[in-house]
Parts: sequence; structure tokens; C-alpha cells
Amino acid sequence: MTFAAPLLAGIVAAIAIPALIILYFLKLRRIPREVSSTLLWKKTIQDLQANAPFQRLRKNLLLFLQLIILALILLALAQPRSAATSTQGRKYLILIDRSASMASVDGSQTLGSKSRLAQAKEDAINLIESMRAPSVFAQGQKADEAMIIAFDASAEIITQFSSDQSVLRNAINSIEQTDAPSSIEEAYRLAQAQRPNRLINDTNEDGDVTNILELDELKGGDPYFFHLYSDGRIPDIESVRADEVEGEFAFEYHAVGAPTSNNIGLVALRSERDYEDPTKLSIFVGVQSTDTIERSVDAELIIDGITRSVRQIDLPAATVDDTTGIKTTASGGVVFELVEPNAVLARVRLDTNADENPEADILTTDNEGALIVPPAKQAAVALVSTGNLFVQSAISGFPLSRFETMGPSEYESRRDNGDMAAFDVVIFDGYLPKPNEQGAILDPGRYLILGKALTGPLGVIDNGNGPGGALIDWRRTHPVLRDLTLDALLMTDTPKIEIPKGSGIVSLAETASGTAIYETSDADVRALVVAFDVADTNWPLDVSFVVFLASSVDYLGTGSIVMTDEDNRLIQPGSVLADRIPSDATGVRVEMPDGSRSTEIIPSADGRVVFGPIEQTGLYKLRWRGTPGPSDTVRENDVQRLFAANLLDPSESDVSTTPTIALANTLVSAENSTQRKRIMDWWPWLLMGALAILMFEWWVYNKKMYL
Repeated sequence: MTFAAPLLAGIVAAIAIPALIILYFLKLRRIPREVSSTLLWKKTIQDLQANAPFQRLRKNLLLFLQLIILALILLALAQPRSAATSTQGRKYLILIDRSASMASVDGSQTLGSKSRLAQAKEDAINLIESMRAPSVFAQGQKADEAMIIAFDASAEIITQFSSDQSVLRNAINSIEQTDAPSSIEEAYRLAQAQRPNRLINDTNEDGDVTNILELDELKGGDPYFFHLYSDGRIPDIESVRADEVEGEFAFEYHAVGAPTSNNIGLVALRSERDYEDPTKLSIFVGVQSTDTIERSVDAELIIDGITRSVRQIDLPAATVDDTTGIKTTASGGVVFELVEPNAVLARVRLDTNADENPEADILTTDNEGALIVPPAKQAAVALVSTGNLFVQSAISGFPLSRFETMGPSEYESRRDNGDMAAFDVVIFDGYLPKPNEQGAILDPGRYLILGKALTGPLGVIDNGNGPGGALIDWRRTHPVLRDLTLDALLMTDTPKIEIPKGSGIVSLAETASGTAIYETSDADVRALVVAFDVADTNWPLDVSFVVFLASSVDYLGTGSIVMTDEDNRLIQPGSVLADRIPSDATGVRVEMPDGSRSTEIIPSADGRVVFGPIEQTGLYKLRWRGTPGPSDTVRENDVQRLFAANLLDPSESDVSTTPTIALANTLVSAENSTQRKRIMDWWPWLLMGALAILMFEWWVYNKKMYL
């Protein structure tokens, strides 16, 4: 039992209790009157004697009741509270995970009925109700405050610091489930941004303060008491630092779900057309299981709404390390092969028999995925070169519908005549065309540029060359580079390339001097740029050079490789839908998987549209009125472009709750989290008791006067 305002109650008690008792000592002032007899005035005489000064008080029920009433009122003024587990004035930072794995429906009592997010919200509300509420009478004392942040791949402040429990409860109840993967770094940055900057005193030689400096990089203010409600499947949890208060870390991890929970889900999905015969389509499906027993699932391939094949996937048992208890997931897969020359929408759906065995698959979000596959095509390629035999001999062996080699002057002539529009890909080897009348170096189309850095509106900042060296990193998930090993590539000069901020240019490979290979695009142009001269390297002597050229032609000219990592038509929840559309597009909107539509989107000057972040898996349609692109469809007078959002995240599909999380400065176990009880304010009940006794005292007084 604690008291919010004991000093106020003590002061009032020191005044009120003696005053009440003194009233019963005071002698009443009466006017003398003559009466015929005092027999009927016996009570009056007794009252006169009782109020005579310095006499012993007689037993008086009214005085006793009034003292009880006064005592109850004084206790109410002190605001007694029970089950207070924290000191007053704490700032709680409540982080609630709303990522895809929090949609899992596990638990001994709630299997298949209540999601982890629903349980987390209930637990967070219990914490809110345990907070110290504002004092009614002691205004100088601080109440506990809480801020609510919900996070998945991004983060959102649901409500700022507040001590109003109803506001906090409503904020928690407003959090909705998403299908995005989990990341806590942005949520932590948002929390830290609410702190005031740290102030330090600048003193002179005599120790006098001459200035107060505010440090933007260092944060001050009251410590935060973090409360994380999650299943612990957070890959960047080590980015969080807990505040230290009185020698202990102020961080509590409220784990939801069970460490033994199992799930089966899609974790990989891509399509690829055969290099020699593009009508042959292969769809690769990867499946992950966290169950410790062997499982078999059926994978159904649906092409444009029609089931084309059903294949069984046998999954081995996941293993658990006896020492650490860490579970290693099991994986399996299947390849669907079919002949399909047309552009199609391919869906893959898993049947995990969850109806018969709900414990084997508690997350359904990752049981389906979609691919948008372009039509079969062999590219028409033009090589504009000054005579590099390495490039010409390599490309001449590719299965192309058309291949022509020309010099720069011939290219400029055919460009002016409009003949270059017949080629799907144009390769510039050691040459860049002259700017056209609009100042653009590249006309609408697809380009591979070798040995030159593209500058200007679509390009980079070229700072010359640096010393020779090797590639130190490259984007291994990109369709052009995913099959390559470039460790042995050596350059006599390394380009010093700088990518302008906000340009949308993607760095694909880097040296110690800067970017060496990059990709740039707008609504009409897409280009892969190799900024160094391949003739001054050992790359043409390596097989990876030929593979790079072939992959570049496929990527730019045919789109035969479709994978989630890089294809802008395949997105992951938590990211944004971004693309470029024709400049005459109007009425741009995004149609959601449930059929609802967004508000109108205004494209940028170069036709770029951005929508999101995407929160749910499914098919999204970018719709507008105007000119369609080559792969767009026209329905109901609207141009439509499909985008597929898939989870495909092995970490998120591993739904085993983590009992311990590793922060940047400490380990936190869910078992050690403090059990909190709701704080009970007793003063309203004390006032109600005082009122009840006051009514009884009134009844006693009236009865005494009647007698």
C-alpha cells in the first residue's frame, strides 16, 4: 500500500480532527427562559452539562461517527494505492511487433483462435493499467507515461507519451496486423528521436559557465523503460541499447507464442525461361519447415486461374541442438516445368493439411505466392563498338533473334532515322552517343554500357579514376550478378563514381574507389553501366564475363528471369511499390488485393510513382488512363499493371518464439520479465464509505432529536 499525497492528508488531519473534538467542548450560548417545570427538559439540561468547558466527554455516538467519516476523508486525500510495482514518473516505451509472424495462432489455450498480436495487445493493456495514474490532489507529483510504437519492416508512433490510460488503450487496440517482415531499428530510432538533446556546460579557466552547448548526437532526459511485445524473431535486435537505471537494464521482453511452435511456408519463388528455347518455362519453389518430424505437403501451380500441376514436397525433420536448444529449419522444393510462350500470372499454393493438424502450420500468410511472368522472347541486339573483339565474339554465340554490329557513325545515322527502335537491347562498347535535341544521351530503350560512365540526368558523378584494384563487393541477389564470382577480377584503373542522393541509381558492384557497375532507369530508359574499360582488366579471359553479358541481355531484352529480390513487379510487404509510367498518365491509383483503391497518386516529372509501404500480401494493380506500356493491359478504359506482394522470408516463417534476445549491451530473457499487477486506487471507495456513514449519522441525529 502506498499513498500519493500523504503530506496533504497529514496537514488536513492536524487541523480537522482537533477542530471537531473542540466543537464538542464548547458551551452553547442559550437565552434563559422561565418554565413551569424542568421534568420535560431533562435532555436539555444534560446537553448543557455536556457542553460545559473542561468536563469529561460523555459517550457520544455522533462524535464517533463523525470521527470515522473524517478519517475516511483524510485517507482518501492521501490517495492510497495497492500493487504499485514501480516508482512514480517513469517513461514507458512500449514496442509492439505487428510483423507477419505475429499472425501465428499458437498457444495451449488459443491454438487456431487468437493470434500472437492479439495476445500482445492484451498484455500491453495490462501494463497500461498497472501504470501510476495522475494524482488528483498532489499535482506536483508525476504520473507514469507511455509511448506506443508499432513496428514491422517500418515503424509508426501510434501515440506520443501520455498518462491517459484510455488514450493508450485505444492506441493499442488500433494496431493492425501486417504481412511485412520484422525490423526494430527504425522503431528504436523513432524512440530515441523523442529524447531531448543533451546539454553540457562550457566553462572558462575559472570554472564559470560561459555557455550551454546542445549536442545533437547525444540524447539526454529521463531514462526509458522499454517493454517489447514480440515473438523475438527480429534480425536486427542488436541495434537496440537498453537504458541503465540504478545498475539494472530497463528493458523487459514479453514473449508471445511458444518456442516449440511449428510452421510450413514458402520461402523462395522464381521463374526462368530456357536460354535456348524461351517457350520452356521453369518455376522454382522453395519450402521451409520448422517441425521436428518429417512432413509432406502438396504444392499447387495455378496459371491464370487454372490449376496446371500438383506436386508433393517431402520435407525432412528440423533438428534441435541439445546444448543450445537452437532449432535448425528443414527445407525442400520442387521445379514445375511447362511450355508457356505467353505472359502469365503464376500462383503457387501449399496444402499443409492444417485443418487436420493445426499444430504443424500455425501461420497461413506464407502458404501462397505469385509471379508475373513475361512472354517468351529472343532479344534483338545491336552492338555499337570501336572494335572490341572480346565482346563481339561472346555475343555472337548467344541465341538471339537478331544481332548486328555497327560503328558509332552508323549508329548515329540510324538513330536519326529511327531504325534503332527495332532492337531490344543496344550495347555501347567504349562509346556514348551524342545528346539529342532534348539533351538526353539515351533514347527510350534498354542499354548495356561498357567502359563509360553515364552522367547527366540519368547518370552519376564521375570523379575520374583511382588506383588499380579489385571488386570488394557486388549485389549477389541481382539477376545479372547472382550466378557470378567476381573475386578474381582485377582492374588497372578503378572508377571514382559517386551516386547522387535521391537519384534512384542502384550500385551493383563496388571497388575501394567507389561504384564500378550500376543500374539506372526512368519511365522510358533502363541501362546497366560498367564504368571501367573491360579491355584493361583480366575479366574477358574469365567465363564470368560471358555469363555477365548473357544475363544482361536476358535481363534487359527478354525479362526471362523473374525473382522477388530485384524485379520491380515483385515486391515484399514492408517495401514500397515504385515504378515509372508514361508521362501522359492521369488518374493514377493502386487497387489493393481486397478490391479497394487508393487515393489518386501524382507521378513525378519523370513518370515515377511511389505507393506504400505495402502491408499485405496479394496482387496489386497500378491503374491509370493514358498510354500503356509494352507489358500492360487495358481494361475498362484503364491501363493496368500487375504487382505481386509475397512474404518469402525464411526468418519470418520460422515462428519458434525466441526465449532470449541479445541487445547491443545485454541479454534479456523473457522468463525474467517482471510480473505486473494492476494498481488499485482506494480513495473512491473511501469516499463512498464516508458518504454511507454520513447518511447513517444523519439518521441517528434525526432519531435522537425525535426522541
